[in-house]
Amino acid sequence: MMKSWAVIVAILYALMLGVLALPVIKLAMRPEMGLEDALEMYGQWQWWLWLLVMGLAQFTMLAVPVRLDSRRPMTRRPLALTILAGGLMMGALVTGAVYSLCEFAFGNEAFDKPNNNLTDGMALGLGVAEWCVWALIFFRLSRTVEPRDLLSRQCKWLLKGSILELLIAVPTHIVARCRDYCCAGIMTFIGLTLGMSVMLFSFGPGVFFLFVARWRRLHPGKVE
Repeated sequence: MMKSWAVIVAILYALMLGVLALPVIKLAMRPEMGLEDALEMYGQWQWWLWLLVMGLAQFTMLAVPVRLDSRRPMTRRPLALTILAGGLMMGALVTGAVYSLCEFAFGNEAFDKPNNNLTDGMALGLGVAEWCVWALIFFRLSRTVEPRDLLSRQCKWLLKGSILELLIAVPTHIVARCRDYCCAGIMTFIGLTLGMSVMLFSFGPGVFFLFVARWRRLHPGKVE
């Protein structure tokens, strides 16, 4: 039963990202961009890959809540999955911030092949490094606090990190929009996308607990 609710939360999260993607693209990119141009995004495999990764990460993040509300013994596997998912989202925030700062610093030159390759390598490299660092931090924390407290702290840090990342991505995207070159800030748009995605991601466990609490009120005494 709890796994079913976790799947529902993950699907709702992915659907939310999919629905919000269209208006966000319209607002963030060129004002003259038409609806058909924005809809072309749905034909890109990179977009579907991002949506799949975020949905799976949200489901993975719910491994600990499923165990807690199922009243099953906490094992290493669900705890490790939650730790890895939280670290991945922290790495995504760093990647988005680096992309935004690089476009702010280099402008149109950031899209030149040598600079673009350097930016991609630096952003992804720092993102992976940050993933490992935060996974280690969450792992060490898991040895000193209860699983529920670990999950709560992860969500709080993810929310704070996403706000900080958006404080970088939003101003840099505004600057990019004011510059006279095409694409209206692709790299800063990536920063906006990752920041908002992680912000919504951090609410997933809370939504799961609300679903479970509501189900229990509607089915008092029912064995799960």
